[in-house]
Amino acid sequence: MREVVLLKMGEMVLKGLNRARFEQRLLDNIKYKLALHGLFEIRSMQSTVYVKPLDECPDMAPVFEACSRIFGIAAVCRAFEAEKTLPAVSGAAIALAELKAAKTFKVEARRADKRFPMTSPQICAEVGGDVLEALPALTVDVHNPDCVVWVEIRETHAYVHPAPTPGAGGLPAGTSGKAALLLSGGIDSPVAGWRMARRGLELLPVHFFSYPYTSMEARIRC
Repeated sequence: MREVVLLKMGEMVLKGLNRARFEQRLLDNIKYKLALHGLFEIRSMQSTVYVKPLDECPDMAPVFEACSRIFGIAAVCRAFEAEKTLPAVSGAAIALAELKAAKTFKVEARRADKRFPMTSPQICAEVGGDVLEALPALTVDVHNPDCVVWVEIRETHAYVHPAPTPGAGGLPAGTSGKAALLLSGGIDSPVAGWRMARRGLELLPVHFFSYPYTSMEARIRC
């Protein structure tokens, strides 16, 4: 069992014949963003990007934080990758820190690999029973739980994680061309730049300094 980050693609999955170009740009942006955090295997499959560490025991918290700020990602999951067996999946669920801090929980399962011998409701029941046996202080609440344990049975492994965290959304930066961003030193231009980048633009920031028409404070902020 190892910790990985799952990145759920957003609106780019609605693209047609040019979707491959959007996905490739997204992967390039992820590799660039994570270059300072270590070595990772980064690949996409079924509208999900898998970020798997190649180093021994890396700190995945900054990786998760960096991925949550990448445009084109709708949701981010810090997950345990486990073998596709019930004991391994239950062990990963019990190891979730969010679950140990909760009082109530429920299990949600998605069986993308239909060859797996158990159905999604069966997975929920079995994993939930194992969690209750290991953590007897917990109770099940299917309507308003403190923690939702998500189990995804995919092609090669099972992935167990708490509820996904919303990502930056939008389109991968650079897929809609380039644009100049005029920085004045106030808050309006950075907000406008963020919204432009979220729609896929690669920004070229420009600040025009001309004292006394623009202040030294504005130059320092830019």
